[in-house]
Amino acid sequence: MYFNETHEAFRASVKRFVDREINPNMDEWEEKTVPLHDLFKKMGDLGFLGIRYDRKYGGQGLDYWYETVLLEEIGHIRGMGVPTAIAVQTNMATPAIAAFGSEYLKESYLKPAITGDMVSAIAVTEPDAGSDVFAIQTKAVKKDGYYLLNGSKTFITNGTQADFLTLLARTGGEGYHSFGLFIVPTDLEGFHVNKKLDKVGLRSSDTAELFFEDVKVPEENLIGDDREGFIYQMQQFQHERFATLPGTCAAVQDMIDMTVDYLRQRVVFGKPLITKQVLRHRLAGWVTRNEALKQLTYHIVRKKMEGQDATKEVSMGKLLAGQLISEVATGCLQMFGGMGFMNETLISRYFRDTRILSIGGGADEVMLEIIARIEGF
Repeated sequence: MYFNETHEAFRASVKRFVDREINPNMDEWEEKTVPLHDLFKKMGDLGFLGIRYDRKYGGQGLDYWYETVLLEEIGHIRGMGVPTAIAVQTNMATPAIAAFGSEYLKESYLKPAITGDMVSAIAVTEPDAGSDVFAIQTKAVKKDGYYLLNGSKTFITNGTQADFLTLLARTGGEGYHSFGLFIVPTDLEGFHVNKKLDKVGLRSSDTAELFFEDVKVPEENLIGDDREGFIYQMQQFQHERFATLPGTCAAVQDMIDMTVDYLRQRVVFGKPLITKQVLRHRLAGWVTRNEALKQLTYHIVRKKMEGQDATKEVSMGKLLAGQLISEVATGCLQMFGGMGFMNETLISRYFRDTRILSIGGGADEVMLEIIARIEGF
């Protein structure tokens, strides 16, 4: 109904890459962190990092359905750290460059991000400004030919490996029209990675705290207008939040499948656990809600294809995805019993990884507020 033979051929190529190049390495990467330059170069060579971007800059020039296929298939990676790192490159740090960046920025940063020759990160969150983006304090003061950048960022995925950051900073002015969005190369003097952060989950990806001390960002590294960065970033958030939805559906189904396999094998009181009605009904409820999330995701794709605003639906999807995947991970671990609490069991990794979805990219409470405002509450 949604995907034709060409879509499915593309799906097969992504699945083959995940099965051969990513999943066999996940246990090692959980211990040592995924080497993004190596991985992204392989993905770039296959055209996986620029699905919707202009062919002029190395992209594939395809539509949202192809992007959805990619996001669904990387959702089958055995852990959410690597899919998160990939989504930063494809849906978080680069959309604003493609939409509002100059020809120079597209050639110098978007193109190498698409080809996998550069690793990117999105630098918005600060120690005192998480979901409240308006509260960020990092400043970029315009000088003669450059902006002088001072401040700090935290919880920055890909932060220790990034070649450039797409960074939001205060530039002066009033209200929301007082921010600039910049491309900040990480080899500039005054930039420091303070430390790699030790996370509960997503351990295969690197997350860092960053400092900027009198960093001279060239004027040509400004994206668009230096008063409209907040607006650009709000639009970029929509790409980020959408990117969580297809992969959530895939991961939820994978967790259910592995749990059903276990319940068929595990015999308790003389019968396989799958014969317990309470467990089967719980699984059936999760399958139903996951299908609802998938159909909402496809509805969003249809709206995007028609050029319609899908802010409300994306916010609803992000809210539902975070709640569902966390509930399923917790419930599946419970069904595994003591084995679910062992790190050697994959469900324990999902249990750790999935909790972030209700926090990162806009907490559940922020999604609820967006929906309430749109509804006029």
